[in-house]
Amino acid sequence: MCSRKELANAIRILSIDAVQNAQSGHPGMPMGMADIAEVLWRDFLKHSPKNPIWNNRDRFILSNGHGSMLLYSLLHLTGYNLSIEELKNFRQLNSKTPGHPEIGETPGVETTTGPLGQGLANAVGMAIAERTLSAYFNRPDYNIVDHYTWVFVGDGCLMEGISHEVCSLAGTLKLGKLIVFYDKNGISIDGKVSSWFTDDTVKRFQSYNWHVVDNVDGHDPKSIKQGIIEAQLIAEKPSIIICNTIIGFGSPNKSGTAESHGAPLGEKEIALTRKQLDWKHPPFEIPNIIYKKWNFINKGCELENEWIEKFSLYQLKYPDLSIEYLRRVNKELPTNWHQQTNKYIHSLQKNKQNIASRKASQNTLEEFTKILPELIGGSADLSPSNLTMWSCCSSIKDNLAGNYIHYGVREFGMTAIANGIFHHGGFIPYTATFLMFVEYARNAVRMAALMNTKHIFVYTHDSIGLGEDGPTHQPIEQLSSLRITPNIDVWRPSDQVETAVAWKSAIEKKSGPTALILSRQNLSQFERDSKQLSSIAYGAYILHDSNKPLDIIFISTGSELNITLIAAKKLISLGYSVRVVSMPSTNVFDRQDSSYKEFILPSYVIKRVAIEASIEDFWYKYVGINGVIIGMKTFGESASAEDLFEKFGFTVENIVKKSIILLKS
Repeated sequence: MCSRKELANAIRILSIDAVQNAQSGHPGMPMGMADIAEVLWRDFLKHSPKNPIWNNRDRFILSNGHGSMLLYSLLHLTGYNLSIEELKNFRQLNSKTPGHPEIGETPGVETTTGPLGQGLANAVGMAIAERTLSAYFNRPDYNIVDHYTWVFVGDGCLMEGISHEVCSLAGTLKLGKLIVFYDKNGISIDGKVSSWFTDDTVKRFQSYNWHVVDNVDGHDPKSIKQGIIEAQLIAEKPSIIICNTIIGFGSPNKSGTAESHGAPLGEKEIALTRKQLDWKHPPFEIPNIIYKKWNFINKGCELENEWIEKFSLYQLKYPDLSIEYLRRVNKELPTNWHQQTNKYIHSLQKNKQNIASRKASQNTLEEFTKILPELIGGSADLSPSNLTMWSCCSSIKDNLAGNYIHYGVREFGMTAIANGIFHHGGFIPYTATFLMFVEYARNAVRMAALMNTKHIFVYTHDSIGLGEDGPTHQPIEQLSSLRITPNIDVWRPSDQVETAVAWKSAIEKKSGPTALILSRQNLSQFERDSKQLSSIAYGAYILHDSNKPLDIIFISTGSELNITLIAAKKLISLGYSVRVVSMPSTNVFDRQDSSYKEFILPSYVIKRVAIEASIEDFWYKYVGINGVIIGMKTFGESASAEDLFEKFGFTVENIVKKSIILLKS
């Protein structure tokens, strides 16, 4: 027989051996949290190693992701497809054990963590998704969605500002099946945190409306188990279990110090640690009796089969609900999706309206949500400005099966929470704020791109065109920075038709986020034939063309497309041959084949002008180094949109003037 301490020590030894082998990594946290992990994973966690994506599994999030060897050790020991060879390849190229946990790289990893606090935020999203999905689909005696979200956090996670944003909201929403373990070891990279982190964590979380389990001995299985049982009894509040631990537990000379945080212990200290823990086995060798005690394959299959039996009965009693449930968790669009959305887009082209693209977005939501109930949205306290609500919106605060989240002024938290909602499954989330305030959310936006998260960012007030609020609110460089971020599709539509196509494209995209960049001011609607209408989805298309060899090409997006078209017609009246290209999505256009790109932007036409009210440098890739860009070089100012567009050169006269100079050069 082997004791619980020996089972926990298997985690410690695997972690220090892998870090030593890689000559890189963080051994301290896995050593300190091993006892907590052993109790949680062996006594409470509901999962199935043979099927890591079983829908009703508990979600386990390692928010302090630098301690990734803790998670990899757990996955290996419990029977996931993660061999001892992969542990030996920790932090090596093409291994399943990267330096920080990455979703899609390692079976059993629920979300990519490492930027501290964001795993906690993702977990809040998963808890929201679990409760909302359960309220929608569960029926008496048929709890087909019923699981916990468990999170490990460290001092660093709780210092990050995002933890305040998301924990405050989690308490407000009463997410009772969210349970967080705080690894209170008092050490971070710089040393003892008492010099820079003296928050009263108990009072802090009580003020958020959380249940707090304090003073748990993080190295005593009985104390840990009692804390978990207490947390599970509280159904109306999320819980935080504050565990007093020793970082680097088991290391005679480095435990309790920053030396064990982020560097290998060294061969000498590892030998002493083995002696201290009474571990007599060589590196990467685990006794069979310990493997047998840890193995969760049979128990996991049993749990999953129980759920499958229940779901089979659910299918018989609620066939329509079960079909809808499977469609949503399998990320399939409704069978009538393409027919209905194409019909809507064609109707918009016939029904001309000069409206702001933010209003066009709201109209599209009104239509698309009729056939897509998995859309769950929210705004960072800007719903009346972002226009992200529609007639059938229902707040999840008032209706547990609702479809709208009032995030409050929490742009960063909102974005990371919605990432978690998607990775739970069953939803397509969208979030909204002013484009300028993507800056508050930037790292969560990047994480969405890194994780291939299907998350739709609705960013309104897209340029200096928002007017009098001035340069603090007027985005300049944000469009370009989003466009150059891998995996994000960015759309800046010019009218209601392009807006609807952008929404359709975002929803149909298989993976990765989409940013919709929308105007505050009204926009003119353009005439299009059926070919032009179908070509919008390619990211760029010819809106207006001359019937002779081209002299010049205009490229534009959004609100500037109208003055671009007028300027083109003036040049045509002067005898020039002009093509106007609407390019609502540079990213989508760049993915087209070379023949289409050559068709839209023929290489023989070297005279090109780009017109967009954002930072101008981005557009050289399309107009060439000698092309002309009418864009922004500075921040904006506080004035009316009309005055600002004139001041910064977004006028028909300026476009014509600069184009003639280019044509004569």
